[in-house]
Amino acid sequence: MQSVDENESENKKLKRLRSLSNNMPLTDNTTPQNVEDSILFPIEEIVQSPLPGYVAPTSIGFSADDSLVTCLFSPDHTLSRKVFAFDLKNGKQELFFGPPDGGLDESNISAEEKLRRERLRERGLGVTRYEWVKTGLKKKAIMVPLPAGIYLQELYSPKPELKLPSSSLSPIIDPHISPDGTMLAYVRDSELHVLNFLFNESKQLTHGAQGNTVTHGIAEYIAQEEMDRKNGYWWSLDSQFIAFTQVDSSEIPLFRIMHQGKSSVGSEAQEDHPYPFAGASNVKVHLGVVSVHGGSVTWLDLLCGGTEKPDNEDEYLARINWMHGNILIAQVLNRSHSKLKLIKFDIKAGRKEVIYVEEQFPWINLHDCFTPLDKGITKYSEGFIWASEKTGFRHLYLHDANGTCLGPITEGDWMVEQIAGVNEAAGMIYFTATRDGPLESHLYRAKLFPDEKNALQAPVRLTNGKGKHSVVLDHHLQNFVDIHDSLDCPPRVLLCSLIDGREIMPLFEQAFTIPRFKRLELEPPKIVQIQANDGTILYGALYEPDPTRFGPPPYKTLISVYGGPSVQYVCDSWISTVDMRAQYLRSKGILVWKLDNRGSARRGLKFEGALKGNPGRFDAEDQLTGAEWLIKQGLAKAGHIGLYGWSYGGYMSAMILARFPDVFCCAVSGAPVTSWDGYDTFYTEKYMGLPYENPTGYEYGSVMHHVHKLKGRLLLVHGMIDENVHFRHTARLVNALVAAGKPYELLIFPDERHMPRRHTDRIYMEERIWEFFERNL
Repeated sequence: MQSVDENESENKKLKRLRSLSNNMPLTDNTTPQNVEDSILFPIEEIVQSPLPGYVAPTSIGFSADDSLVTCLFSPDHTLSRKVFAFDLKNGKQELFFGPPDGGLDESNISAEEKLRRERLRERGLGVTRYEWVKTGLKKKAIMVPLPAGIYLQELYSPKPELKLPSSSLSPIIDPHISPDGTMLAYVRDSELHVLNFLFNESKQLTHGAQGNTVTHGIAEYIAQEEMDRKNGYWWSLDSQFIAFTQVDSSEIPLFRIMHQGKSSVGSEAQEDHPYPFAGASNVKVHLGVVSVHGGSVTWLDLLCGGTEKPDNEDEYLARINWMHGNILIAQVLNRSHSKLKLIKFDIKAGRKEVIYVEEQFPWINLHDCFTPLDKGITKYSEGFIWASEKTGFRHLYLHDANGTCLGPITEGDWMVEQIAGVNEAAGMIYFTATRDGPLESHLYRAKLFPDEKNALQAPVRLTNGKGKHSVVLDHHLQNFVDIHDSLDCPPRVLLCSLIDGREIMPLFEQAFTIPRFKRLELEPPKIVQIQANDGTILYGALYEPDPTRFGPPPYKTLISVYGGPSVQYVCDSWISTVDMRAQYLRSKGILVWKLDNRGSARRGLKFEGALKGNPGRFDAEDQLTGAEWLIKQGLAKAGHIGLYGWSYGGYMSAMILARFPDVFCCAVSGAPVTSWDGYDTFYTEKYMGLPYENPTGYEYGSVMHHVHKLKGRLLLVHGMIDENVHFRHTARLVNALVAAGKPYELLIFPDERHMPRRHTDRIYMEERIWEFFERNL
């Protein structure tokens, strides 16, 4: 096999933004010399990171004057990234910040940071994030948090300045720059601190923390894992106050995880987590406000959690937002996920007022679309923008300062995803949405303020090209960066006009002839539509083997499944094309199929709400419908169809194998939730209700309830220190399999959590999975 030098241009620093395709990194014009070269697909390719084509810049931001675009980028195409800056005036790219000590890796971070990376699903190394320091001065600087401490790097400065050292025994957690750029807030030893850059002085703002039991400024586990709230403190808009949470987990029973693979015993070989199981109490969350100059804390009249009452209205602190005039807005969700309150706090007068209540069935989905309007610009000043699914699809609405809804900004059978920017002076709002189809995402512009005389106008699309568009707007709302990819196009980064969407210049492009892509002969999946039993349109993705090598169908078939809420598996994105396990199986002559069943994301509340109270029922039946469609099309054959999935997908794999034994012959179930009474409060109760309210649903939704019907072969895969889906789930299923006299296979990783991270473990896992399918499919 001819070797392909993927590193040919990696050591050359890119000097210009606009490069011709023949000298862009990752471009390769070498063609395979023979058939054997073109079809060789080592199993190690499945776990190589980054994926083919996913070396494009990430974490893109603009400098305060919009003259620079910064990003995280790896010149050597690894997971270890540095900060680069693109000068939009002269078209040059320069290294802005390279970590002095190599930056972050899995061996030099604290235990707290490792768990935060689990919550973030973060695998990046080197530099994983940065923030612009916004000052009124001409100098340009960024803040970069690393395991060694907090660095400040000025543009063109020869070396960065270590402003605040950190250590693994007393790590700096979640640092953020103040809006005015003069201070840095951070958490250390479970207390909130602030560093004044002007005087280089650090001050502790909170006191009374008790280890990991009572903490200040750190988001609790449920907030990080299930609510997509990673922060436990928030800067006021004028940089004078910080709102923060006090989390008290003292009344939550600890769930102990033993490190069975360690040679040592005792405290070093165990960890305790205050894990709130379905139906039990959540942690207590108080909300406080403190001045950046120190002094006493103002505790607001709000207590979330801490009770098992099913009708508790103040169960979850979902979001915190500051408005102008130091008005604080708390979004508070009830226990049953059916009511969300917007509570306004006047931190000076101490007044509390509920200004808006959202009630929704089957549940309320949290979002980050709350946007305060500026003071004194228009007659709608001091109001806010809100998003609601009251029509069945998430749309934007304008509200006044008292919370009264003044009318919709968007409407239709599609959903708004995120607000990208607001131009109040021009009366425009920019947002990403699914208006052009649920498999795509585009940037749109709409009128911000209602026109009482005319009907709502359709939004204007600003992005070009099918697929997914993730955008970052500049501060002056003149241009935007478009990160675009599709099934046929690896990620590329463009600078575009916010006026009409036209391309101004490419910032990063890569040719379709990516060496790994060519060498492995990857093919984008084919997107198809089928109908569920009730007539609902379902989208599927088909990875067909090459008929010139493997002959005509039917083929042995594997269904790659997730199927759970808040996730879309089938979309017009490059990530689907470089699903390396699917492509590996395809190279072995196996047809791979994916289907987004009812209950999955980005199709509206009715589509997602089919899951309510019944995980393992309609979602599994839709997957059966997909398999039956494959059989009717002559692509697959009953009895030669297997499944694989992870987490909720692991649950689905085991459930479908047990429920439909005459269609499916084998399954790999990774880190499965096997009984919902063993998972956490927020997620489980949102979709299932409380255990005592829905005993039938909990019983039917347990894999153990169906194992007596099992005929096919089952491989269970689980990390023994998984703190999210505990290994206990797999152990309970094994007990049920033994009791029912059903065979099973078990692959465990004593030192891994929810997903294996170590390279050797991941290769070993893929080898065992393939060997299992070879024997049983």
